[in-house]
Amino acid sequence: MFKAYSTRVGAGPLTTELDDEVGQDIRERAWEYGTTTGRPRRVGWFDGLAARYSATINGFTSAVLTRLDVLDGINPVKICTAYEADGKRIHRFPSEPGLLERATPVWEEMPGWSAPTAGITNKSQLPPEAAAYVRRIEDVIGCPIDLISTGPRRDESIVVRPIILR
Repeated sequence: MFKAYSTRVGAGPLTTELDDEVGQDIRERAWEYGTTTGRPRRVGWFDGLAARYSATINGFTSAVLTRLDVLDGINPVKICTAYEADGKRIHRFPSEPGLLERATPVWEEMPGWSAPTAGITNKSQLPPEAAAYVRRIEDVIGCPIDLISTGPRRDESIVVRPIILR
């Protein structure tokens, strides 16, 4: 399961962190604050390398994308597709200790969407730009997204392919 953007609680590297008005806007829209402490969560663009690494080591055959509606009206949207560190471009999540702290993101910028995705339950209803964003995330992580959350309620989801077979 992946959010349509990245978050982190506490210290440590968040390569795609947004220390700007966009990050603050996403944090407020999504109410990204700790449940117990109330501390603001750190927010960043989608980190494709971290997501692909997670999908690979966990053997995902499909994924869930949540909170797509949070990005409604934000233009452009970005996906981190590589890192740069020590003068090199890195296309895999690093295993070298400390490298992630030195890394900067390489962005793929995509057009945002102005039509709302909130509450959509059919993939064909997604704005074309939102559908392209989802497709690109699938390409980057290497597996299909079979469920897309478009709001906080359970019925505010797009079931592309059932993830639980009976």
